Amino acid sequence: MKIIEQRRALNKHIRKAKVIFLMAHKDLDLDALGSCVGLSLLLKKRKKDCYIIIDDKKHELGVEKILKELEGCIPIIKGEDIDKYIYPNNKKNLLIILDTNKTELVQNQSVLKKIDQKVIIDHHDLGKTTIKNALIIDDDEVSSTCEMITELTEFYDVELDPYYATVLLSGIVLDTNNFTLKTSAETYYAAYYLANLGASAKKVQYLLKQDIEEYTERQKLLTDIETINKKIAFTKASPYTIYRREDLAKVADTLLFFNNIEASFVIGKIGKDTIGISARSLGNYDITNILEKLGGGGNHYNGAARFENTTISKVEQELKKAISEEEGE
Repeated sequence: MKIIEQRRALNKHIRKAKVIFLMAHKDLDLDALGSCVGLSLLLKKRKKDCYIIIDDKKHELGVEKILKELEGCIPIIKGEDIDKYIYPNNKKNLLIILDTNKTELVQNQSVLKKIDQKVIIDHHDLGKTTIKNALIIDDDEVSSTCEMITELTEFYDVELDPYYATVLLSGIVLDTNNFTLKTSAETYYAAYYLANLGASAKKVQYLLKQDIEEYTERQKLLTDIETINKKIAFTKASPYTIYRREDLAKVADTLLFFNNIEASFVIGKIGKDTIGISARSLGNYDITNILEKLGGGGNHYNGAARFENTTISKVEQELKKAISEEEGE
């Protein structure tokens, strides 16, 4: 695994730092939060001052549950308050970005400008907007960032409390869709390792529980599915409904369970003036090329793109054009 191969470079950055900030992508999911929490524990063992930056105002249910349960146990700050915690000598500050490598997707872009020393730990493909001037530890063959952090904690023999092992396991379960996507022998071993530390499968299912109203709203996206060349599933939402980014992702996951479907694309509003695309693949169809044409990115298995001040219809046209070009039509 690349994070173990690059551990010396990572260790060098950590050793030099007096204060370390952890930051993941906007709209935290269990993989983003779980990897931040897991790494913060490893850094705590190293006696490092460490803070997790979270600016999201709303959270998905699993993330909200963890944040409530860990209130007061892990140091969380807002990006706008970072100046209160930055070490006077900027070379002694370190920013570690997890579960994304894109400038526009991080919790707070202004933080990127305030801290010179940066490390990226991620499992998504690199792209045009990948954060510059950083040590990049990116492994797109790994299921999740939580799997990468699990590997690191095992290598350094950091004994995790069963609760924290459960949080890491929940991130792996989420990103593999219950071990049905992008799952390798190493993924199963990481789950086995966390289970031996006391991770609770029952608790993971509790964290993954869904809101009935949100579930019902997502199901509406499954009533008007198109297929392209009998292998790509495509659907779009009503322009009058705003979805969370993870809602579109869950629908894209569901579409892969239909017979013969190798890739899926879901379009919907994720903000008042923002349209999002969530894409998924079984690994045999390269969704990355399509998403990059639209200004997005991802890896062979999942990805996304976002558009400002446009309409779902226009995004649909752009997406279908990109798919046609990829298909050579």
